[in-house]
Amino acid sequence: MTRIKLKTETVVLAADLAGTLVFAIEGALSAMRSNLDLLGVMVISFIAALGGGVIRDLLIGATPPNAIRDWRYPVLTFCAGILTFVFHSTFQALPPTLIMVLDAAGLALFAVAGVEKATQFGIRPFVAMLMGTVTGVGGGVVRDILLSRVPAVLQVDIYATAAFFGAFVVVVGRRFGLSAGAAALVGGIACFSLRVVAATHGWHLPRADG
Repeated sequence: MTRIKLKTETVVLAADLAGTLVFAIEGALSAMRSNLDLLGVMVISFIAALGGGVIRDLLIGATPPNAIRDWRYPVLTFCAGILTFVFHSTFQALPPTLIMVLDAAGLALFAVAGVEKATQFGIRPFVAMLMGTVTGVGGGVVRDILLSRVPAVLQVDIYATAAFFGAFVVVVGRRFGLSAGAAALVGGIACFSLRVVAATHGWHLPRADG
């Protein structure tokens, strides 16, 4: 049991840190596009990268949140934000398609980390899937609100749905006896694939007619 728990914690930590790096860079880019100064870039980078995880941790009772308790999270976020700011011309020249792919990867990593951590805390499967979704989209929602924009998750093609689907695959995989790592891998691939295909082909959920 202890060995399984340690493996799950390792998966959560690895996915969380990787997702943090991706979303910190993306948050910094969003802040620079809004013409914010260095402090503004750092704040938005921090919120975009860690906001979803903080919301998740507070909701499931994992306090204080990892973003506060574990020094690696803020250090990674601030380093990514500063490097993005310093080499802004390089980062801003990245093709939109690459940005979309990186965003999909971050979404998948956070969705997987969120559902795995919620499961660790004894949260029921459906709510754990919601926690995976919140982890993936929460930081971006807060980022967009601070930048006075309609949250992207409410207007772009399939996004939160992809996070929920990836979390669902993780839960199903664990029910069928997959290890934490295997379930996370399959769920992450499912989320990433759905997000990329949806963005490429313009898929979206049904909307009410005019």
